[in-house]
Amino acid sequence: MPLIRPPGVYAPQGDTALLLESLARERIEPGVRTLDLCTGTGILALAAARRGADATAADISGAAVAAARCNARLHHCRIRVLRGDLTEPVRGERFGLVTVNPPYVPAAAPEGPARGASRAWDAGPDGRLLLDRICRTVPELLAPRGVLLVVQSSLSGEAATLAALRRAGLRAGVAARRAQPFGPVMATRASWFERRGLVPPGTTSEVLVVIRAVRDPGARMPMTMRGSRDRKAA
Repeated sequence: MPLIRPPGVYAPQGDTALLLESLARERIEPGVRTLDLCTGTGILALAAARRGADATAADISGAAVAAARCNARLHHCRIRVLRGDLTEPVRGERFGLVTVNPPYVPAAAPEGPARGASRAWDAGPDGRLLLDRICRTVPELLAPRGVLLVVQSSLSGEAATLAALRRAGLRAGVAARRAQPFGPVMATRASWFERRGLVPPGTTSEVLVVIRAVRDPGARMPMTMRGSRDRKAA
């Protein structure tokens, strides 16, 4: 699929491909509301819209928002594209399917970069700056039977994501898994990963994982999440 990608916008790679494959296995009813967070070029929102979804895409990057809007026009897809920090642009809304390809690469800086290309992948020393926020905030966006698909690296705590989503009241499991060699960014940090104990010595590859989580009909959010939402609504 040809895509417009300005400098600084994440180029679809192996993680994108694995998430697209998982998305293709999901049943998408015509008109179902879908959301793609950290959308980048908008490719996942495009894939949902092409199957008849009422698609929304969001990203904190202005360049990514512009790219997603251009790609929607290029491929004659109607997509609502919003700019904002993770779930903030869609607070209070509900979706039948949410996809996320967040920054998840461990980085030495304790906070994610405020700008530049590395904002698309750097995610703090354990790679979980965005993943932990996703686990806290995205469950509230899911309609009954709503599905979350999130991709991450094995280096950034697969078990932690599963546990957090289950605590949020979702049924969560691994939908797809694929090994791939370190890309340029990961390769330059291989020795740092070793010193941090994230990988055994000599490791030159990672495992990409798509985690699928579902909100069961009638499932209640944990009290901490419901209390948070009630305070915001007050």
